[in-house]
This record gives sequence, structure tokens and C-alpha cells, in this order.
Amino acid sequence: MNRVKGIRRYPLKSAAAEHPAEAEVGKHGLGGDRTWVCVDADGTIGSAKQPRLWARLLEVAVRYEPAQADSEGRTIITAPGGEPCEAGTPEADAAVSAWLGRPVRVTRTAPQQLKRHHWWPDEPGMIPEWAADAEPGGDAVVDARPSSDGRFFDFGPMHLVTTGALDRLSTEHGEEVDPIRFRPNLILDLPADPEPGQRITIGTDVVLEVAIATPRCVIPSLAHGDAPADKALLKTLARHHRIEVPYGRATCFGFYADVVATGTVATGAEVRILP
Repeated sequence: MNRVKGIRRYPLKSAAAEHPAEAEVGKHGLGGDRTWVCVDADGTIGSAKQPRLWARLLEVAVRYEPAQADSEGRTIITAPGGEPCEAGTPEADAAVSAWLGRPVRVTRTAPQQLKRHHWWPDEPGMIPEWAADAEPGGDAVVDARPSSDGRFFDFGPMHLVTTGALDRLSTEHGEEVDPIRFRPNLILDLPADPEPGQRITIGTDVVLEVAIATPRCVIPSLAHGDAPADKALLKTLARHHRIEVPYGRATCFGFYADVVATGTVATGAEVRILP
């Protein structure tokens, strides 16, 4: 029987993952996922897609506490070596700023013009066809977009990887690849990724529909907790996982999905691919 192997939530965009045993899935993804973002002095939002500016954010721990009958929901941020602070307070801004070494603001309100810095990897094959004019190893300021409820996704509300795809990638790479490098919301124990348009049922309520394979950037090669930096992973990805997607060829791994039916997901829940 295929099951949910892991759940990952990222209450602060590009910060470390939270590993809940279960989570609510709404129309806009996991409850509390990517609801907060750092805003830099130039008005751009924080994303480890530009590691020179934001790689250290990957080490900041974040915990989402859902609203209860007797309390409002809140998000707790802890920079390495610091004290826990509630997101949305001057203390949280100061803690993250001190860790990054420059003033930033932690907010859940999107800037009027939502943009971010993006570093284009210099590994051949890592620049998608729709960015053919991008300079390898160069920095660009690109448009970003919040979801309709103001969250800070790169594309779809849910991002997933499968154990079968991870096993094949680990064989191609010559060593085990930690799924956290791809920052998925769900790790599914399936032999292969389902195709775009296929639907996935999780547990008794949740239904997802596969949207598109996920184009990859520099982030999988960065250090993530116990997983050290591994630039060679980009070479493996580009060699084996450059495929055709609706916008042109790109190096992809994992997939985005839309939420068809909401509910609760839990580690160990049954997963089925609908015919």
C-alpha cells in the first residue's frame, strides 16, 4: 500500500522546514505554509534562489501554531543561537536581520510590486528555455507572485516528490539524495511521479491534481540542515532530468499539484493514483 512518507511545511519562505505529523490542506495548500516572507531593503522578497543574499535563511527554524478555540494562530521564528520570537514583531525582524547581517523585515503583507533576486546556475542545462537570455552565473530581479490568499509560492499550492523518483536520482548521483533539498510539502511512497492531469487521493478526504513538473534552480545544491552543499547534484539533475514542459525544456524534479478537495493529511495516510 502506498502512503505519505513525510510532510514538510515552510511557514517562512526559504527558511528551514517544519516536520508536522499531520496538517490541514486547504484550497491554497498546507495550513500555515509560506505565509510569511522576508523583505529586503530594496523591496525584494527573500528567496534562497539567490544564495548570496539568502542561503543563511535556510538555517532559521520556524514553527507554525494553528489557531485554537482559545487562541489565534501564530508563527514562531528562531534564528540559530537566538531566542524564539513571534513573526510580525520587532523582535523577529531584529533576530533574522542579525542572523543575515543586514536589515530585513518579516511580513505576511506582499509588497506592491512583488519581485525577488534570482541567481542563474552556471551548470549547463540548468537554465530553462524560457530564460534563454539569462546569463549563467548572473543575478536577475524577476517578478514573483503571491497566491490569491497572499501566500508566497513559486508556482502551485502543493509541491510533491516521490520515493521512486528519489531512489532513481540517488542511483544517478551515486549517493542518497535527501528529499529536503527539493523543499516538498509531501513525500509520497510511490514508484514514480504521476503524470500532469492525474489525480491523487490522500487519506479519506484530500484530492490533488498534478499540474506540472517542477523546474529546478540552485536550491537543491545548497546546504540544508544535515545535508551539506552539493554543487554536483545540479550536474546530475541537468544530465538526467531535463524534460519538455509547457513553457519549453527545463531541468525538473518533483511536481506541483492543485488542491481539488480539502481535508487533513497525515504521515502514513494511504495514497492512491486515480485512473
